[in-house]
Amino acid sequence: MGDDGRVISGKLRPDERDNIALRPKLLSDIIGQDRVRENLKIIIEAAKTRGEAVDHLLFYGPPGLGKTSLAHVIANEMNATIRITAGPSIERAGDLAAILTHMKQGDVLFIDEIHRLGRAVEEILYPAMEDFALDMVIGKGPAAKNVRLPLQRFTLIGATTQLALLAGPLRDRFGARFRLEFYDQPSMEYIIKRAAGMLKIEIKPEGLSEIARRSRGTPRVALRLLRRARDYAQTRAEGVITGPVAGKSLELMGIDYLGLDDIDRRVLDSIINSYGGGPVGLPTIAASISEDSSTIMDVYEPYLMQLGFLKRTPRGRMATERAYDHLGIAYNPNGDNQNGTHGSSSNNNQPPLF
Repeated sequence: MGDDGRVISGKLRPDERDNIALRPKLLSDIIGQDRVRENLKIIIEAAKTRGEAVDHLLFYGPPGLGKTSLAHVIANEMNATIRITAGPSIERAGDLAAILTHMKQGDVLFIDEIHRLGRAVEEILYPAMEDFALDMVIGKGPAAKNVRLPLQRFTLIGATTQLALLAGPLRDRFGARFRLEFYDQPSMEYIIKRAAGMLKIEIKPEGLSEIARRSRGTPRVALRLLRRARDYAQTRAEGVITGPVAGKSLELMGIDYLGLDDIDRRVLDSIINSYGGGPVGLPTIAASISEDSSTIMDVYEPYLMQLGFLKRTPRGRMATERAYDHLGIAYNPNGDNQNGTHGSSSNNNQPPLF
């Protein structure tokens, strides 16, 4: 199973393009990510004072936290045109060269999944970012010659979920790099309330809290869960999302009170019941649940670690006492576990563990 099919996946789906209308337009509209927002405010104000384009920026972190939205916000703040593409879409150096030569002064170029650019394409970017010039080879053989074409000063904004896969020379050419963190509960409630107002969805404070708690600190997930709770409320609860309505609708989708779904619980269950709580190697876990190792490490583990359910050690992964409690399994660090409710989450009415 891949991450794309999960309800709580942070990846954007084709049917969610209307989420664009719900994005913040300016820095003042953004809630959460306080450190990033304050730094961007300084960078933008300084660039406006100098009458220059904003420095090249790199955003990294799990999907669904607002990297694309921030690119749009920066363009709006600078009254600039934004051009959007993705690393896998730029197959040849000539494709990127065509984009760069059409950039105007102050334009913003946003490249999502920038770590997936090919090496030949990256070579085009180096002089473009550093010298605002495009180095091209005209002709072939002995008659070939290098030509340098000047470019307008533009801003490149890159986004990646895997910073380690970005080539060092490319990474170093960004003027500033920012990691986006998961949002806290109050920020998530604000985001959901704002979206509910724009979508004309009637939701009670308890409903806001319930959806926010299960959204894994990810705005894109929150918007998806809000829509599913709306569907349930319209068909089963007179159109109003209350706490119980939100909870019931999300439980039907297999999302427990902390936002864990079936595959999250399978990861924990495998470590605890199959391997005595760990330590156990990542490839072994991947084989036991028929999932790719990199998907487990990049997609599933970050949230489990944020909750304090999972530890990475030199010897492998280990489940914590909190994970045992959540699955309703008696904690036994010696590995002889007794499971009261095998593989299922504990009482969904329990308060969050964080």
